[in-house]
Amino acid sequence: MKRTLNFIQKTLIFVVILLAWYLVCRAGLWSTYALPTPAKVWDSLLQMTANGEILSHLFISIRRIVIGFTISCLITFVLTLIGALMPKATPYYSQLLEVMRHIPPISLIPLLILWFGIGELPKIIVIVLATLFPVLLNTENGIFGCDKKLIEVGKMLSFSKFEMLFRIMIPNAVPDILVGIRIGLGYAWRAIIGAEMIAASSGIGYLILDAQALSRTDKVIAGILVIGVFGLLTDLICSKMVKFTSRNRSAEVKDGRI
Repeated sequence: MKRTLNFIQKTLIFVVILLAWYLVCRAGLWSTYALPTPAKVWDSLLQMTANGEILSHLFISIRRIVIGFTISCLITFVLTLIGALMPKATPYYSQLLEVMRHIPPISLIPLLILWFGIGELPKIIVIVLATLFPVLLNTENGIFGCDKKLIEVGKMLSFSKFEMLFRIMIPNAVPDILVGIRIGLGYAWRAIIGAEMIAASSGIGYLILDAQALSRTDKVIAGILVIGVFGLLTDLICSKMVKFTSRNRSAEVKDGRI
């Protein structure tokens, strides 16, 4: 019963929206040109899936996100190492990061196109800039907010800074790191869709913009739904990982294994 209630709570809003959408179209309150029926959108989605159109664009967007997000994580790892092992070096670049954090990545697209053309590099850079700071800030929050008692244990065991980082601080920060990854992936989808709408010949963002140019509102909505569903799945996976690591971490602390 508890699982059933939980399922109803999570899906009820979608059922209400779908029903309202159907009723609006049925009553003719909105032009079908601007708002096609749910059946029309579903048929278009099935057709684009069958001919591979939407899957090919989705794969390209996912590939860009994976590349950009991997680079973002590597940069986070390097900056975290510098901050933990050489804290006196952080003032030399921290203000630059603060300035970059407040600049919307989409605003840099015209400049990136002038520098690098309309190839893959501008889109990868936009994803890196969009995802770097959520991952970095959460990682730093988890690592440098480590329990002081654990730090004292490391000092008693004569751990070096390197050992302290990899044996105590990073394992303790895993839940925070996963939260940063969860937020960063959401930012990655927003960034890549915007970048593909401005300068691309492939990807889900391009598919949506191309459908709009052809007055295919059904395909536009289908593309938006695909983004939402796939984003929901990735967020669900990250959420489960956060809960799992947090629960295991609490169990280890309770049992005295840390």
